[in-house]
Amino acid sequence: MFTPHLLVVATGSSVQFPNEDPFFHNVFSLFNGKRFDLGLYESGTTRSVRFDREGVSYIFCNIHPEMGAVILALSTPYYGISGENGTVSIHNVPPGSYRLNMWSENGQPADQTTAERVIQVASQPLRLDDITLQATTDALANHKNKFGEEYKPNQEIRY
Repeated sequence: MFTPHLLVVATGSSVQFPNEDPFFHNVFSLFNGKRFDLGLYESGTTRSVRFDREGVSYIFCNIHPEMGAVILALSTPYYGISGENGTVSIHNVPPGSYRLNMWSENGQPADQTTAERVIQVASQPLRLDDITLQATTDALANHKNKFGEEYKPNQEIRY
């Protein structure tokens, strides 16, 4: 598995993908954020990727279909990740006008106008209204391999 499942990085950051398993991996992403294919690499080695453009990258292994993660590259230091109760806090935002964008791995706002809007931050804490999400298709479930094909059925793999 990838750890953590969701990683937020500054645009331009490099992320390492160590292989700490006793078998080969082939990490790839074919999505809008960063497209890459690290090829096969063995246990004890590490490959890295520079996320040089803003966006969402769904990360998979071409050998193990159950492996999946998300890397979100942002061009701002102001972001928050929701807790188990769905609350998001963004700290140390200077007063000013900001465009607020919301992203969810398995949901989208019931009202699209709440997903992106301009807000005014003052010196006092700001509480926004609740945002209701509707479930969407899980991008990590039932994905294709790096060739756009179904993964081959599990065969007896010997490592």
